[in-house]
Amino acid sequence: MRFRVRKTAHVFERVGLAMAGAACGLFVGAYVGSAIAPLTTQGFLLLMMMLGIVGFYLGIDTPQLPFDDAHSTIDAAEFLSAAGTLCATLTALASVAVIVLRLEPHLAWTWLALFGWIAGVAMQIVAGTKARMRA
Repeated sequence: MRFRVRKTAHVFERVGLAMAGAACGLFVGAYVGSAIAPLTTQGFLLLMMMLGIVGFYLGIDTPQLPFDDAHSTIDAAEFLSAAGTLCATLTALASVAVIVLRLEPHLAWTWLALFGWIAGVAMQIVAGTKARMRA
């Protein structure tokens, strides 16, 4: 019984992380799509949300290497997960700020937000995949 409760709690946590990723992707997609006309499509928004779902689902709760002398090197998956999460959420936060405050930053900042989001979720996806392959 206790195992099932833990497993269920873990699934709830993962689904919650995936929904947070979808929300972040939606904000980044809304900001970028409103500034770059060819990206103002529902498909683009869905793509950004799907990247967030996969990235946050795989990359935030990665299995860690045991902490001992045999594994004294840097855990690349853990580092990528942390860097990707920071990059993706920082981009989402900036996108929300632009939307809520009705700012009109230079187009270069919009492209930076798009590439920052893609880089962040890509790092999360690679980290999560790498950590699960070794576990």
